Amino acid sequence: MCMADLLRLLLRVAEKAANVARVCRQEAPLFQLLVQEKTGDDKNKKFVQDFKTLADVVIQEMIRHDVGAQFPEMAGFIHGEESNKFENGLGESVTVTVCGTEEETAALLATVLDGDHTAASLLARAIHQNPANIDSSTDGLTVPLSPSELGIWIDPIDATSQYIEGREEVLEKGHLSPSGLHCALVLIGVYLRSTGEPVMGVINQPFNYKDPSGGGWRGKHFWGVSCGDINVCSLSRPKGNSENGRGLSVVLSSSEKQVVKESLTSLCSPEQLVYASGAGYKILCVIQGLADVYVLSEGSTFKWDSCAPHALLRALGGGVVDLTKSLQSSSGSQDHQTELTYHQPYAECKGADRWANHGGLVAYRDCSQLRSIVAALKGKL
Repeated sequence: MCMADLLRLLLRVAEKAANVARVCRQEAPLFQLLVQEKTGDDKNKKFVQDFKTLADVVIQEMIRHDVGAQFPEMAGFIHGEESNKFENGLGESVTVTVCGTEEETAALLATVLDGDHTAASLLARAIHQNPANIDSSTDGLTVPLSPSELGIWIDPIDATSQYIEGREEVLEKGHLSPSGLHCALVLIGVYLRSTGEPVMGVINQPFNYKDPSGGGWRGKHFWGVSCGDINVCSLSRPKGNSENGRGLSVVLSSSEKQVVKESLTSLCSPEQLVYASGAGYKILCVIQGLADVYVLSEGSTFKWDSCAPHALLRALGGGVVDLTKSLQSSSGSQDHQTELTYHQPYAECKGADRWANHGGLVAYRDCSQLRSIVAALKGKL
């Protein structure tokens, strides 16, 4: 099994995942569940407020199932954001898995969805439907790694709140979208078990554009491989914007600390500080050259948010570093000590926090830009 096979499989399952995400918004019985919240004493709807989590879990378990079937040696190393255990309206605990057939999966989902067979069947059909072939020009990609050396992080739908809210912003070419469906992404990142380095990433943007002929949403995918001397990405390296004298552009979370915003205005003009939703989407903006750098001072992202886009950035000559470590580092820029890794949990934390990027992060395409950011923030945080 070569790495090109793994990449092709990940592109295919990410497209399946995107289909599930679209179906949950397009099919009325599923959409009702997606946006409906539990009200009053309506105990039978106990689960329904978690339907958004079910969409996430279904995608995660589908990816886990499909990758484990083709690469059994990876099965124990496919991690996701969500737990796959649910309680239905009757108080029964149900473990969500993808079964061998569409009918079996539909029957299992119906027990979680309190007997809503219509919704369960629609969801099961999307899970078991194979997408059209994805043109990815991955042929001839040889990487000296075997699946038994690798682990996977899945973020089934990054920016879930934007996905639920579902605002349909019109994308302007060359501009990032601050919020809306565009920000919701499927992220699959592959890392080396021994070092935690991200070596492959697949990003699927299920809601990239509306089909002008009324055929609903269409997606777009991005991928990258970075291993030793091999750096290949579906996007070419964007032309550096900073050289044309307009200063650095930085994308931030709207809730970023005031001191960070103020410290960065020395590097960027005010219109070059931009805001967007979703950690994965903000790193994708850097990958696409819509922003030069993404800065986050909080430990509010997780390994599943950053692993996939980190691999793409590495393939383009950039990376993602721990902001706190970078500010403490004497070298003042990226080195092996500051780059984020993906194989070790924080032993002193519980639950999801074991996998948080506790020191904040900087995602960058160019080392000189990273050095400028670190210099501007030194002593401020």
